[in-house]
Amino acid sequence: MNPLEFTYTALPSRVVFGVGSLGQLGAEIERLGAHRALVLCTPEQRASAQRVAELLGSRAVGIFDRAVMHVPIETAREARAQATRLGADCAVAIGGGSTTGLGKAIALDSGLPIVAIPTTYAGSEMTPIYGITEGGIKKTGRDARVLPRTVIYDPDLSATLPLGLSVTSGLNAIAHAAEGLYAHDGNPIMSLMAEDGIRAIGQALPALKTQPTDAQARAQALYGAWLCGAVLGAVAMGIHHKLCHTLGGSFNLPHAETHTVMLPHALAYNAAAAPVAMQRIARALGAPAGVSAAQAVFDLAAASGAPTALEGIGMPADGLQRVVELALTQQYPNPRPLERAALAQLMADAFEGRRPG
Repeated sequence: MNPLEFTYTALPSRVVFGVGSLGQLGAEIERLGAHRALVLCTPEQRASAQRVAELLGSRAVGIFDRAVMHVPIETAREARAQATRLGADCAVAIGGGSTTGLGKAIALDSGLPIVAIPTTYAGSEMTPIYGITEGGIKKTGRDARVLPRTVIYDPDLSATLPLGLSVTSGLNAIAHAAEGLYAHDGNPIMSLMAEDGIRAIGQALPALKTQPTDAQARAQALYGAWLCGAVLGAVAMGIHHKLCHTLGGSFNLPHAETHTVMLPHALAYNAAAAPVAMQRIARALGAPAGVSAAQAVFDLAAASGAPTALEGIGMPADGLQRVVELALTQQYPNPRPLERAALAQLMADAFEGRRPG
């Protein structure tokens, strides 16, 4: 791609970033002209949702605390029904990608404005991409209605995020930026954001392993997640995301862990077809000479104590071929064409957790 010939479309989202920025939630609700907020969360984050509801006072009409991974269509319908029943005119999603995804599912049909308050590094809050799982198949799409109107990034809210989830969530974010660097519709602006996002998270994760409550590292990781999420929202993703959606929707594997395991192998698959992107990824991660982008990501995961094999996160061996078949049902924008034998090898390597060669 000629760097002087590209198309760049800015997404109309508002970002409020900084320690203590949760305190601005009420003002942001007012900015939307909303008065009746439904607060969304997972069962585990009920306390955080309660804090948000108390902060909003009479502007909070209820809490829906049943967000789960991969947004089952039944949960989405239940949440939409509660929003309608309570007369909600906006939704506040506090948590990770599961909660933000539920907010998007509500917005998709109702057009209800969403305020997202991320507590992980998933990045979903910066994208118009939604995903809903029905009948064991996760379907994704893009729609401007699901893009959160406002995103409040408060590093304090991620201070207690367990180290393991911090690492896998951060590597999940790196995956967005890495694929953005070889996207068929990429552009120089997104490439700059992608490389800086990878660099920020790549520096934050080792610091968090040493001191999980390091405030500067938490802020840096969240900053990187914002950049990586913005890349995810602006350009197309490739084989890595296709495989992860299949693994999540069909086998209910944990989202961030799946991205963590799969990313080195997807990068290795695409390496020869996207050399400039690989150079930028390796540079952002400070990889030593002779260490590839795929190896640098694998090494970061391993050194951080993250899972590196699908077998270790619940993937059945007899499901690998089904993943390959589902991936081949529709070609996907990717630097390298989807090839059956090569995909089968990719899945075998990921299943066993081999370091890319």
